[in-house]
Amino acid sequence: MRPILHIVLHFLVPATVAYLFRMSNKLRTIFILCATMLVDLDHLLANPIYDPNRSSIGFHPLHSYPAIALYVLLLYFPKVRLVAIGLLIHMGLDYIDSLFMP
Repeated sequence: MRPILHIVLHFLVPATVAYLFRMSNKLRTIFILCATMLVDLDHLLANPIYDPNRSSIGFHPLHSYPAIALYVLLLYFPKVRLVAIGLLIHMGLDYIDSLFMP
């Protein structure tokens, strides 16, 4: 159940953020925020690719602490701010998921 909820939240939370913050062009905003899920492509570098009891944070390259620091820095650049927000939402959801691991 936890993995299914995790995936659902990766779509539900960005949509909610787009609506709560009254971002212009909501569909485009939701698409960009959800597209940041592509950061999970770094899971392809792991063996096994998916381990339900492994935290992504600090393990995969695009989920590392230096990468997260870069995502925070990207908030200061208006052209990529939305992508940075999506990436940070993603990292936050992954971190919350890791708190519920056995």
